Amino acid sequence: MAKAKSIQLTWRHLALAAAGFFVLIVGLGSLLSYVTMRHAADLRVPFVQDLIRATYAAESERSKEFLRDNLNAMAVKMGQMQAQLIRIDSLGERLSTLSGIKPEVRPAIGKDGRGGPLVTPTPLSAEELRAALDALAKEVETRGDHYSLLESELLDARLKRSMLPTTLPVDAEWNASGFGWRIDPFTGERAMHEGVDFGAGIGTTIAAAASGVVITAEAHPEYGNMVEIDHGNGLTTRYAHISKTFVKAGALVRRGQKIAEVGTTGRTTGPHLHFEVRHDGIALNPYRFLQNATGALALARR
Repeated sequence: MAKAKSIQLTWRHLALAAAGFFVLIVGLGSLLSYVTMRHAADLRVPFVQDLIRATYAAESERSKEFLRDNLNAMAVKMGQMQAQLIRIDSLGERLSTLSGIKPEVRPAIGKDGRGGPLVTPTPLSAEELRAALDALAKEVETRGDHYSLLESELLDARLKRSMLPTTLPVDAEWNASGFGWRIDPFTGERAMHEGVDFGAGIGTTIAAAASGVVITAEAHPEYGNMVEIDHGNGLTTRYAHISKTFVKAGALVRRGQKIAEVGTTGRTTGPHLHFEVRHDGIALNPYRFLQNATGALALARR
């Protein structure tokens, strides 16, 4: 202490001192705030308690407003879903009528015809909205089961129709010779004609009258070159006197697929297609199956 010492302060020392002072002030303020808020209930300081209550009230009000807005938005969305469900019900009823399935008898949402002016609307509570959503979910699940059954029935009906020979095998009319008893062109005697004849030129496309599996594609002494298709449930179609065959036994063919061309092979007086429909080997009148196709063809030619 005998000698005096001098300290030289630079701008760096002043900046560090200012930063330290700032950190000290912030730390003390934070500590005071924490202690005050932490022990406000014990200290029972009126000003602090009023500040805390005001803060909590503001937060609670914001939370309630946010919840209320979300509930209102969900209620509006639920109303839109109910309206869509009503439209789906109307479509389902029409489909049920078309498919021949009796519509399910049940109370539908909005089917009792509601309406009127809006007077003093009251928002739904969370519990009421939850109950309404649960009821709507159950209703949608029930509708889903019903429409799944409807889809299955329609698909089954579509498959059955695809297996019925209701498509013209040749784009022509069978005015050459019909099904039933006739005078045989070779013997002149009365004989049974077990199919219908489509008069067409050689090379005319022959299409499968329905989907199925080819069981015969070979030459026959009377039918000539012949193709026979199995459509399931004992139902088969036979195409005779053809000139060229484009399928083999065991092949899967689709309705309308080209399988052969018209010819004059076998027991015939000229080029034409002899077409038969059989069930368990018994010949059926093809007109019963092709009359719808004939009507459709006539409309298409107009």
